[in-house]
Amino acid sequence: MSAANLTLRQRLHERGLDGVTLLVVPGVLFVLALFIYPSIYGLLLSFEPKEGGVFGNYIKFFSEPFLYTTITKTLVIAIPATAINMILSVPVAMRVRLMKHPRLLTTILVIPITLGTVMVAEGMLTYLGPRGWLNRTLMFFALVDEPVRLIHNYWGVMLSLVITGFPFTFLLTLSYITGIDPSLEQAGAMLGARARMRFWRIILPLLAPGLAITLALSFVAAFTVYPSAVLLGAPAGPTRVISIAAYTAAFEEYDYSMASAVAMLMAAVQVIVVAFLLSLRGLFFHGPASSGKG
Repeated sequence: MSAANLTLRQRLHERGLDGVTLLVVPGVLFVLALFIYPSIYGLLLSFEPKEGGVFGNYIKFFSEPFLYTTITKTLVIAIPATAINMILSVPVAMRVRLMKHPRLLTTILVIPITLGTVMVAEGMLTYLGPRGWLNRTLMFFALVDEPVRLIHNYWGVMLSLVITGFPFTFLLTLSYITGIDPSLEQAGAMLGARARMRFWRIILPLLAPGLAITLALSFVAAFTVYPSAVLLGAPAGPTRVISIAAYTAAFEEYDYSMASAVAMLMAAVQVIVVAFLLSLRGLFFHGPASSGKG
């Protein structure tokens, strides 16, 4: 059959474009419309400052401590919260996978996702406030002389990120752990390896690539913190995160060019950290645990 007699479907099939592949087109258009175009537009807009030349916004950002310190403040909140969620999710996921009925516990653990950040913050204000149930209980039993301050500071934002971020990290970790063939661990047990050794020499090397991805996604979610920093933190002090700086520039100063520059810096920091975390996958793939030694 000549090329002229081929139908459109046959021509597309020869080029590897079948009906299933074409279903990707709406998704690509969606990404272009809601992510790629706004990102490019924001990048170009960041180089159109009200004053100071093409790089005026970036010069202003790094010349004012009130602005550039927001990067450090955000990292100081996001990195520990991500680490805590990761450290907690691995043993919990390891335990859940061995349970006969894990659905109930999994459902309980992921409830904070359904509540949302704002509702969790409202609950924390009620339970952890100076006149909240926790402080009332501690003072009733004379465990403390004055209310413990757990909100409107660094710790309030940290607790919020752990509560809302743990379910996401746990679900991702659980999906990777359940994907590991149990026969590998059973073989290690038959060869005399104890549970701790099986984890470090079998489970962790296989789990490490997935953990790197989980760390990256969890960090991005924590780094973009905004509601918790406003409702539970001190927005003018230790929890003035970079997203607050972007909001202030856009909706209080109406300087959308500056806000775009702050957003671009947010993206740059996230890309650097995510690239570093994902690079760890290769380290684990070629590390001693996966080399077959010992």
